[in-house]
Amino acid sequence: MSWRKDQGRSERGYHHGNLKEALLQAALGLIAEKGAAGFTFADAARMAGVSPAAPYRHFRDRDELLSSIAQRGFEQFEALLTQAWDDGRPDTVTAFERVGKAYLAFARNEPAFYSAMFESGIPVDLNPTLMAASERAFAIIRAAAERLAALAPPGMPRPPAMMMALHIWSMSHGVASLFGRGDAARRKLPMSPEELLEAEVLIYLRGLGFPTDRRPEPKPPGPPPVPPAGDAPSGPWGNRK
Repeated sequence: MSWRKDQGRSERGYHHGNLKEALLQAALGLIAEKGAAGFTFADAARMAGVSPAAPYRHFRDRDELLSSIAQRGFEQFEALLTQAWDDGRPDTVTAFERVGKAYLAFARNEPAFYSAMFESGIPVDLNPTLMAASERAFAIIRAAAERLAALAPPGMPRPPAMMMALHIWSMSHGVASLFGRGDAARRKLPMSPEELLEAEVLIYLRGLGFPTDRRPEPKPPGPPPVPPAGDAPSGPWGNRK
């Protein structure tokens, strides 16, 4: 979901038992409107329709509120990347391309979460819970990089998987930040952000000497369809589009 200006304001009628969630939603609306650094704790309280003192019942300060949003964002991000990776099926390169597309889709569809996660200035390493959520999401990219590193041809030095993960994450983050977030002021491209990232990763892998050809897609289970009498066999269905 994407957070619009009026979504936080729709929570003004909440009951106090839902205060924490109302504040999180209000802050997401403010981030979408003003950016992660563009609002105060009092702004979040006003957007939620409560007194300036009310947020202190659940959050120590604005940074703790932003940390909670970033943690939730990383948890959703991890789930999306895990689903896209699908343990490298049907082959490593195809699966990794899905991860890249999922990365860009999250940045485009969840700009407020993305901003809280990567642009808020919150020191992740000082919050163990947030740090753990961040590391779990990055672990998907590292797992994919380990599988990519295993594709190194015999006799070629295999680059460290962590180095590859950081390189590929940097590419994904760069494309997402510059071109994949629906910014009307961004530079126009003759291709989609997904196509740009795919080309960037393939060039990177080929530069390391890795094969980037996909393996054939598995055939659908079950017996092949029976052709009408007198017709030649139709052959395999071919790759899915």
